[in-house]
Amino acid sequence: MDRGQLAEFLRVRREALKPAEVGLPAGLRRRTPGLRREEVASLATMSTDYYTRLEQGRGPRPSRPVLTGLARALRLNDDQRDHLFRLAGEQPGPPPGPPSDVRIGILRMLARLDVPGLVLDAKYDVLAWNPLSAALITDFSALPVKQRNLLRLRFLSGDRQAERFGERATHDFAFEAAADLRAATGRYPNDPAIAELVADLCAGSEEFATIWSFHDVSRQHSMCQTIYHPTVGRIDVICEVLVVPERDQRVILYTTEPGSPSEQSLRLLSVIGTQTMSEA
Repeated sequence: MDRGQLAEFLRVRREALKPAEVGLPAGLRRRTPGLRREEVASLATMSTDYYTRLEQGRGPRPSRPVLTGLARALRLNDDQRDHLFRLAGEQPGPPPGPPSDVRIGILRMLARLDVPGLVLDAKYDVLAWNPLSAALITDFSALPVKQRNLLRLRFLSGDRQAERFGERATHDFAFEAAADLRAATGRYPNDPAIAELVADLCAGSEEFATIWSFHDVSRQHSMCQTIYHPTVGRIDVICEVLVVPERDQRVILYTTEPGSPSEQSLRLLSVIGTQTMSEA
């Protein structure tokens, strides 16, 4: 354990982290850059005294759970997390699970877009979305947090996915997403949320259980190209998948050809919103 380097690394990363990035108000009386020590300690679920001793280079060797909490609190990417573990004299090992926090810049971008957009993590949880994507796909805010998952919607909800996205696209998504989830189990072998998702899908969907038994492994890079909306009809979309590698997340954007009937339908949908869908 390199106490001096560990202490300096913790201090530098704490001072580089803006309060807004962890959902804290900036406040008017901050005399130090970044977060306060007590804020990092709270985010990492440890005492302020313990964290302070680590940052001053006089604390005991932190355990792996403590290091995991610090990595989460300081919003470290995979390389930074591995460095933290090595400074503490630990082998990094696989990350505990896919990050669920979305960068503030991504959230701001979604809010300003005039096209549907959403953010997925490695297990297809929908972490963030804008109002137009809710109107186009489903009102995610009306779903319990656990159900905000594209695989649960596809295999367990009884939702008529084929009517919304077409038989071929729905079939292809099932195979591609299952192979992608299989890859995620390799990257996060100790994540209980992924294990629970796989167990629920296998138990609740014979179709998924069959696909899962093929052991296909691949990363999904495309999404549907045509959406049949119950109110505005067919919308032909160009689906862009933007990767956020340090968080293992994807930003899904749905655009349409300028001046096309699909663009007009999307503009109409922006006016209608989710009200018709909620009444259905």
